[in-house]
Amino acid sequence: MATLTLTVPEDLKRDLKLLKGIDWSAIAREAIRQRVAQVRLLNALAAKSTLSKKEALEFSVQLGRKVRAGVHERHVQKYGG
Repeated sequence: MATLTLTVPEDLKRDLKLLKGIDWSAIAREAIRQRVAQVRLLNALAAKSTLSKKEALEFSVQLGRKVRAGVHERHVQKYGG
């Protein structure tokens, strides 16, 4: 198995030392595996996309606005306006 060295802030290092008995290497390996899987999936989806970067950006802005409007409406219904 290969070795990977990570640099973490001192405060995080202190916190990790306080939590004994946890296999941080296993946790880091799993987190890296999950992120690699996510990036591979996104790359596969992007490779099949026919959207231009400009179209994708416009779509994401429109989607963000719809999500915010939906969240706002739910809060208004739940807490009043």
